[in-house]
Amino acid sequence: MNIEYSFLSKTPGEIQEMIAGRLRTIRRKRKISQKKLSELSGVSLGSVKRFEQSGEISFLSLIKIAYALGLDGELEHLFEETPPLSIEEILCGQS
Repeated sequence: MNIEYSFLSKTPGEIQEMIAGRLRTIRRKRKISQKKLSELSGVSLGSVKRFEQSGEISFLSLIKIAYALGLDGELEHLFEETPPLSIEEILCGQS
């Protein structure tokens, strides 16, 4: 089965669900139960379950889960410096 992981042309809701699915897969591969992830992260079990089902979670709780799964290095790349979108961005960045 080929799963599409690109965020291009996805809605925010679809991206939310994709991220939840990715983290659920990582949790399962590491043989960590939802309850154990809750304990490791300090995020309530209900929030972990809701996140994995719907993708809904606070940003702080998402960070805690990422840390608990050993993915804190991935967070560093979340919004890295990006290339300018326009000439105005280039000119404004020269000051």
